Amino acid sequence: MRLGLAAGEASGDLLAGLLLAGLKQRWPQAAAFGIGGPRMAAQGFEAWWPHDKLAVRGYVEVLRHYREIKGIRDALAARLLVERPDAFIGVDAPDFNLGLEARLRAAGIKSIHFVCPSIWAWRAGRVGKMARSTDHVLCLFPFEPALLAGHGIAATYVGHPLADAIPLEPPRAAARTALGLPADASVVALLPGSRRSEIEAIAPLFLRTAAQLARARPGLRFVLPVVPGLRALLDPLVARHAQGVTVQLLDGHSHEALAACDVTLIASGTATLEAALFKRPMVIAYKMHPLSWQIMKRMQLQPWVGLPNILCEDFVVPERIQSAATPERLADDVLAWFDAPERAAGLTRRFTDLHHLLRRDTARTATDAIAKVLEGA
Repeated sequence: MRLGLAAGEASGDLLAGLLLAGLKQRWPQAAAFGIGGPRMAAQGFEAWWPHDKLAVRGYVEVLRHYREIKGIRDALAARLLVERPDAFIGVDAPDFNLGLEARLRAAGIKSIHFVCPSIWAWRAGRVGKMARSTDHVLCLFPFEPALLAGHGIAATYVGHPLADAIPLEPPRAAARTALGLPADASVVALLPGSRRSEIEAIAPLFLRTAAQLARARPGLRFVLPVVPGLRALLDPLVARHAQGVTVQLLDGHSHEALAACDVTLIASGTATLEAALFKRPMVIAYKMHPLSWQIMKRMQLQPWVGLPNILCEDFVVPERIQSAATPERLADDVLAWFDAPERAAGLTRRFTDLHHLLRRDTARTATDAIAKVLEGA
């Protein structure tokens, strides 16, 4: 069994790493290669390019890196056409992977896309490209297969691998012990994103918010997980925007931070779903290039941006995007969670129901679906 995979950024590496663990159980001698990160490498994946080469978000930002990204995609396609894997699995990153999948599929290589693009939230027109590009879609959310079936796209609901990996009852006490946090401390986790561009755009805002919170509630503790390789980027930002505030920088350990915290201030993205599975109250914020935001906003189909709100079909947690994301507003939102324990308890119940819905032994279910695609080759 030989499989090509391409996963962009930290969230794709996480999903693909969990998928590869299931594939290895079914096919112990399987070889996997392509684009990936450290979680995939831990499963024996051979990375021809590192996953962070694709960690770019926003139209303006992508244009700046277009030539490099296109060069990587062309080189990857050429190498895969020589290697002829049994199947190619594109993990998220639809703007990169769908075109690659179409090229490989046209050459007779089975094409599978893991994570249905959010056509139900924005860019609905992308479904036509999906139909041309992929033999099968592995869906994270239960409503997606029926939506795709209406466009002639075969799909399987496999649940979300994070729902399997994250315990139903978050290990709060153990996480606090591991991070050296007092059991009775009030803790805010700051998660400004995993991409360099996100750190540059969002971390200063979150750090200024931490300074605002520290003035309002001097006893608050702050933890900020850092993606390996970006610590040098964050150290000067902390010194500049949160001078005098004790911000504990963590090398990785985002799950421990979410398990340990009382509230998280978090950038929109996959991490918000992780926070929901840890049953944590959150405030979602995001900033990007103004032109990128204007383009995305025109294609938005739902009133929500954050995954927890989209899945609950309600504004269960605050969202502050672009100009609405100010240190004062974000600090007020964070403090509101501390001051309303009954509201936080209600959110825990909503998130527990969501966790049960998404827990489907994803590695096994996805592997079964992949096996059926290969059997039909």
